Amino acid sequence: MEDLDEEDFAFSKSSAADAEFDAVIGSIEDIIMDDVFQQLQQSFMEKYYQEFDDTEENKLIYTPIFNEYIDLLEKHLEQQLVERIPGFSMSAFTQSLKQHKDEVSGDIFDMLLTFTDFMAFKEMFIDYRAEREGRGLDLSDGLVVRSLSCVAPSSLPTSTTVQPQ
Repeated sequence: MEDLDEEDFAFSKSSAADAEFDAVIGSIEDIIMDDVFQQLQQSFMEKYYQEFDDTEENKLIYTPIFNEYIDLLEKHLEQQLVERIPGFSMSAFTQSLKQHKDEVSGDIFDMLLTFTDFMAFKEMFIDYRAEREGRGLDLSDGLVVRSLSCVAPSSLPTSTTVQPQ
């Protein structure tokens, strides 16, 4: 009976931690979708995107830009989380994130990664610069657009029923 109680306690403790982690992730999603965060990030990217080149060599200027980004956006995120979640601790969340990284949406994880991984931060700027300069991913070569009004009715696909063999 004692083993069963220990398992229930461990499960409830784990479930509470999971629920707390989920609540933090939900709050992060709300915060980064908020106009204030979007404006902070957009303004910052607009201010510095021309400094970043798609080369392996890193410029000395990248370090202070990275530090300023962390000061501005990570601190804004942390401040918002402290206001929304009583007793929130960024260091405790960071530890929890390492354990739950496979459960976090790619976009959220990528954004959080820009605070701790310099290469993810640099890649974000390189992608932003390519987009701003019209060098983003172009899929138009693989797309064909046809007007249905130019297609004869007999050439349009009709619904068919598939019969099992």
